[in-house]
Amino acid sequence: MTLDALAPDSNNPLGIDGVEFIEYITNKPQALGGLLQRLGFAPIARHRSREVMLYRQGTMNLIVNAEPTATNSASTFLSAVAFRVRDAAAAMKHALAAGAWEVPRRTAAMELNIPGILGSGESAIYFVDRYRDFSIYDVDFVPLPGVDAHPPALGGLHYFGLVQAVGEFRSEEWIEFYQHLLGFKLLPESSFVGILPKGSLLESPCGGFYFQLIEPPDGAEDVLWDAGLVRIGFGTPDVLDATRLLEQRGIVFLDEGPLHPGEKGALTQVYLESVTFELVASDAVSA
Repeated sequence: MTLDALAPDSNNPLGIDGVEFIEYITNKPQALGGLLQRLGFAPIARHRSREVMLYRQGTMNLIVNAEPTATNSASTFLSAVAFRVRDAAAAMKHALAAGAWEVPRRTAAMELNIPGILGSGESAIYFVDRYRDFSIYDVDFVPLPGVDAHPPALGGLHYFGLVQAVGEFRSEEWIEFYQHLLGFKLLPESSFVGILPKGSLLESPCGGFYFQLIEPPDGAEDVLWDAGLVRIGFGTPDVLDATRLLEQRGIVFLDEGPLHPGEKGALTQVYLESVTFELVASDAVSA
């Protein structure tokens, strides 16, 4: 994609060009890191001054943040997604003008200040424009010695989307948030993919990433339903092949009723009390 193609327009006001990273906050970094390695991610760099590790496979960057000041009562949770944009400052200005709230700045000396807005629950949405020849990791991270900085993707895995839990009757509010601030497009029910086709599905303006919004199910009055990011969806051109490869690496998939792994998708068991992953049939690979 050319720089001109990324120019903000009515359909892509922020010039979004895919996902730069997704972040977990955890107080169990070793356990989460081991799980990610079974999924095919490799640790490739450590933050210069914080308890933060960069994992990667293929086109996907994943941050594990174990800073004591970042954790709360939840041991592990999805905390952020960073979108690649043409101009991070311009994207931030647009989002704030549209009504977004800025993420509090916590950068220290000699660290990059990545602009971001508050998302659902305790999550954040960041804007990154350094992702070509010079990236944010060149400043804030130290490569691990003897490690391949570009490990290949297992089974063609790539970021497909995030599932977000929203409060009852609050889907319309979040649909407006993603449409108005970020230029996402609400898709019809016929566009749903995977094995859990429910809620509302929004497509990024670059066509490479999705948010699935889910409200509490009927009869869930006594269920604790926390708003926030629930799980990562990985796209793969062959779900059954990717499932087989991951099972060989120790990943367990649910296999009951409609959650039986199939050509459309598969869902892992719950790890670390709150962590699950979903596979979705998808030929597109994030840039």
